[in-house]
Amino acid sequence: MSMTRADVAAAIDHTLLKPEATTDQVIALLAEANVLGVGTVCISPCMLPIPDELLDDSIGLCTVIGFPSGAVDPRIKGAEAALAFAAGAMEIDMVMNLGLAKGHDWEGVETDIAEVRAAVPSALLKVILETGALSDQELITCCEIAESCGADFVKTSTGFHPSGGATLHAIELMVSSIGGRLGIKASGGIRDSATALAMLEAGANRLGTSSSNAILEGL
Repeated sequence: MSMTRADVAAAIDHTLLKPEATTDQVIALLAEANVLGVGTVCISPCMLPIPDELLDDSIGLCTVIGFPSGAVDPRIKGAEAALAFAAGAMEIDMVMNLGLAKGHDWEGVETDIAEVRAAVPSALLKVILETGALSDQELITCCEIAESCGADFVKTSTGFHPSGGATLHAIELMVSSIGGRLGIKASGGIRDSATALAMLEAGANRLGTSSSNAILEGL
């Protein structure tokens, strides 16, 4: 697959989710996004709304829900998502309840995702699975449940879990499970152009990264 710098930039969710991030740092992130021409920015929900003039109309606005643990009552996740959507976030990255998945409470996982989907039916919904903590079969099952709940994307990782971030193996499993029907977002540990291109070539449609500058400079 041959990708230009512009192609890669369009696939990037330019991200700042550190808990210590300040308003000034988020404003700097938005300015950087405008210069780089990325597809989307992803910021914490407490930073919403943002003034329209700070972000080009061509760049999408994303936030995270139940972040980073996912161990939150699904009704609270739904309410958080609805507030974020009302504040301008058209893309929602929700963290799935990992404990339910590891306990094979698949009905609970379905309820967790479905609650957020129902709260923001018009948003583009990505479900963060924390793939490093899942077995192959658990990952496949979670992808299938996300699809059945009406999610638009599945996403590898928060970038905050000790199990690590995106891997080519996880992307390949996700492609085999729901590829072509849901989008796939690789996130966590993507810091250079070689890794970014490898993830995209494996089947990822989006890249979640705080290293957009380094990735694009490498192209």
